[in-house]
Formats: sequence, C-alpha cells, structure tokens
Amino acid sequence: MALSTGRAAGTASDPAAGGDARGRRHRGERGRLRGSLHRHWYAWAMVTPVLVVMAVLIGWPLARGVYLSLTDATEANIGRTIGVNVIPSSYEFVGLDNYLEILTSDVFWDKLLWTVVWTVVCVGFHYGIGLGLAMMLNRELRFRSLYRVLLILPWAVPAFVAAFVWRYLYNSDYGVINGMLRAVGLSGVGWLDDPTTAKLAVIAVNVWIGVPFMMIAVLGGLQSIPKELYEAAEVDGATPWQRFAQITLPGLRQVSSTVILLGTIWTFNMFPIIFLVTRGGPGSETEILVTYAFREAFTGVRDYSGSAAWGVIILGLLVVLALAYRRTLRRQGEIW
Repeated sequence: MALSTGRAAGTASDPAAGGDARGRRHRGERGRLRGSLHRHWYAWAMVTPVLVVMAVLIGWPLARGVYLSLTDATEANIGRTIGVNVIPSSYEFVGLDNYLEILTSDVFWDKLLWTVVWTVVCVGFHYGIGLGLAMMLNRELRFRSLYRVLLILPWAVPAFVAAFVWRYLYNSDYGVINGMLRAVGLSGVGWLDDPTTAKLAVIAVNVWIGVPFMMIAVLGGLQSIPKELYEAAEVDGATPWQRFAQITLPGLRQVSSTVILLGTIWTFNMFPIIFLVTRGGPGSETEILVTYAFREAFTGVRDYSGSAAWGVIILGLLVVLALAYRRTLRRQGEIW
C-alpha cells in the first residue's frame, strides 16, 4: 500500500520534476550564452557593426520591397512632397495579386527563358575558356607573367567602361568591327539592330569580361594539385586526356563548384552589360529579368509594386537554384 502510494506521489510530482528539469536546462543555456559573450566579447564587438550595416543596407530594403510587392503602389499613389504640399500615399494592400499577374503573363516566361539561356551560355563559356587559359598558364611558358597581366585586364576594367567600348565597337556606321568587315569587302552588320545578333553581341561582351575571374580561380586550383600525381600517372602510361579526366577535373571539383555558382548568380543579375550595351533592345528582346524589373520601376508610370514583385521572384529563383546546387554537391560528397 505504501509502495503504491509512493508511486502515486511520484507520478503526481512528475510534471513539477519535468518543469524543474526544463528550468535547469534553460538556465544552463543562458549561462553558456553569457559565458560565450563574456569570453568572446571582442568578436561580438567586431561583428556587430557589420550586422547593423547589413540590416540597414540589405535587411530593411528587402523587407520594404517584400511589403511593396503586396500592394498596388505606383508613382501616382505613393506619398510624396511637392514644395510645401505633402501628398499622403493612397496605395492599398492587394496580397499576391502582383505575383499572380507576373507568373501568368507571357512576358515573364519569355524573359525567364532568355535569362536562363543567357546564364547557361555565358557561364559555360566562362568556365570552358577560363579552364583552357588556366591550364596554359599553369605550364612553363615564356612571358607567362605578361600573359597573365594581359588576360586579367578585361576583369580590371569597370563593367560600364567595357560596355561603352563594346557599344562603340558594335556601332553599325562607325564601329571598328564593321570597319574591318568593309575593309575586306564584306557588308556591315547591324549588330544591335537584330534580336539574334544583339543577343550574340551581349553574350560576347559578358564572356570577355567574365573569363579572367574563372581563369584566376581555376589557376589557383590547378596549382594546389600535387605534381606527384601527374608524374605517377605519366609513369603508369596514362594519356594526357586520362590525366586530365582522372586528376585535373577531380582536383578542381571544389573550386569549380564554387566559382560556377558565383558566376551563375552574377550572370543571372548582370544588369550593366545588358542595359548599357543594348538598352534591352531591339524592343525588349535582350532584356533579362533584372533589367525588366528596373524598367518597371523607373520608366513610364513607375510601377513600384510590380517591380518589387519581380525582384522578390528573382531572389526566390536564385535561392532555389543555390539550395538545389548545394544539395547536389552534398549528394556528391562536396560539402562547402
């Protein structure tokens, strides 16, 4: 009887015991946090300004953009001050209407298709040409340092300067390219007047700008591969292709995965090349998602809510791409 009474008392006290355990655990966690802050206060002190700046420059605009994307804000109904007159905003919350309008329009899917083609082609050329040049510069070569400097120059030139130079080169009447064609008896080409040639033109400019970064990154990866592996493979009778496939590519896997992801994100959002070389034309044939979002916000009757929705969709696409890419690498054992 006493035993059963003791069990009943123990059972009745279990909730209190569980609460005490949770309380001790909570106090322990707070103690560890205070200890970490006390021991590493200098690290937190140095990180805090960066976090504050990121919150101000990235967090607040992002939150504001997400909010605007859920409204019908335009230039006509947003609050503004004209002289001494203060006009209050009159836009309203519309929920997901902007997203539904964008995702059900042919314009979005056309721009998305061209953006994907633009990104895949450019990044493919970036990596392929960059790998070839890196392998060439990784060998003993006369004037190798000079070649490296010359090949890095396109990357050192600001993007807007390169865009204006290439726009002049593509000029139908006075451009250097058409001048060279006429010098050999060929007719000039309206590079920026036809949708096909305009797309090829902006791809060429972006490839010219992006190859040096890939080359430098891959060259660093090549120099980290032990030369003993190549020497052993050569002694075993491996062909150059076998050495490339079995040693070079696996040795570059981590570097390649990182630079390809970075190149994809940069190219997907490569605003200056498209906007400055072709202005998105002819018509809007060469506009990618980010340039179209810009036009929505800053041309005509400025559609702030629509451009914000475009921006949120672009961000979502890049986040999904990055997560899927990282998941693929994780499955392959390449965790970074």
